[in-house]
Amino acid sequence: MDPLPLVAACVLAALHFFAGRLRFLGGVPRSRWLSAAGGISVAYVVVHLLPEIAEYQEAIGEAAPTAVASLERHAYLLALVGLAVFYGVELRSRAAHRAEGDDGAATAFSFASYAVYNAVIGYLLAHREGGLVLFAVAMGLHFLVNDHGLREHHERAYHQWGRWLLSAAVVVGALVGVAAEVPEAVVGLLVAFIGGGTILNVLKEELPEQRHSRFGAFVAGATAYTAVLLAV
Repeated sequence: MDPLPLVAACVLAALHFFAGRLRFLGGVPRSRWLSAAGGISVAYVVVHLLPEIAEYQEAIGEAAPTAVASLERHAYLLALVGLAVFYGVELRSRAAHRAEGDDGAATAFSFASYAVYNAVIGYLLAHREGGLVLFAVAMGLHFLVNDHGLREHHERAYHQWGRWLLSAAVVVGALVGVAAEVPEAVVGLLVAFIGGGTILNVLKEELPEQRHSRFGAFVAGATAYTAVLLAV
């Protein structure tokens, strides 16, 4: 058994515990480090994952039921689903944040959604083969961006139990990934779902006007990681 995916999962899980202590990431205007982290995550998806999704498409098409086999773009549809799902999660989270007397259902829903997201990322750590480090770095920085948003909307729940759930999810996902093999088509669909979700989760943190995000830092992060991806 290759221990590296589990080591990477533990590092990613630890980020959830230490993210709240990185006080320099808070405040307005938005931290340059968060904007740069978002740029790195998006660069990884666009430059690395999207071409990989195209490679998985053949396997997905062969495994698809006859009724949907003619769609020909199954992987990209899952990327769209991932984007749409987390758009819905964000809308519900923001509505609950604005409402008075939230009963906690929206908070639980948000953390459950991101726990599933983390578990899939943990699972994919075991299927990165030669690109484990690049994937882990991009997702680790992406976790910092997600954590910042979750603490903003659900601070008490995040510190009391949310970070434990998110940390456990990525480790459990990695354990399943190491122990269980699934068809290549399923891995491709998971990669596509995470790709769409990552783009949405980064941009929904960067775009709100009140955050005064750092476009220059975002572009710098994206450019630097693109150069790394193209060089390896």
